[in-house]
Amino acid sequence: MKLRLLSILMGGVAVLSLVSCENKENYADLLREERRACNSYLAGYEIVDEVPADTVFEVGPDAPFYRIDPEGNVYMQVLVAGDKSKRPVDNQPVYFRFMRLDLGYLYTDGEEYWEGNAENMLADPTQFLYNNYTVSSSSMYGYGIQMPLALIGLGGDGQYPTKVNLLVKSQYGFTDEISEVVPYLYTISYYPSMIGGGSED
Repeated sequence: MKLRLLSILMGGVAVLSLVSCENKENYADLLREERRACNSYLAGYEIVDEVPADTVFEVGPDAPFYRIDPEGNVYMQVLVAGDKSKRPVDNQPVYFRFMRLDLGYLYTDGEEYWEGNAENMLADPTQFLYNNYTVSSSSMYGYGIQMPLALIGLGGDGQYPTKVNLLVKSQYGFTDEISEVVPYLYTISYYPSMIGGGSED
């Protein structure tokens, strides 16, 4: 009886080990696919592997993508530069509108699928508290989308917001999507105050 029980327990451990190994292999495969999707997209652009020492970036739709995370999880193309004297301070509310493109889907199916809140200017923009990841309303968006603001600052009165294209790998993306291992290209406009779609009350 004891031998049979031990045999059952050992079988259970073996099954769990196999499932665990299989999950690890699957996750590794997903990471490889993520790298391929990102590399495929970035292949169409000039890549600069470090942030300029003076943080003066080339600007516009033909500007290079700058690697702004040392591990290569986030790449930024500046479309509209902000005012570097208006970099946000900790806990400052920053409002943003975005559209994002699933690069995994683009890589495998060749089709663009965009989603986000930038097309409805009557809706409230999204908000986070800069550099405060202790509150869920900020941490839910991950680290990636806040990174440009430390380098290029915010725009002026909102008429010309700071705007970037941002390639974000899953580890730095929305926290509830990390396990899906999907990289996104974001087009993000940052505002120092709420613009349109309601009030700050």
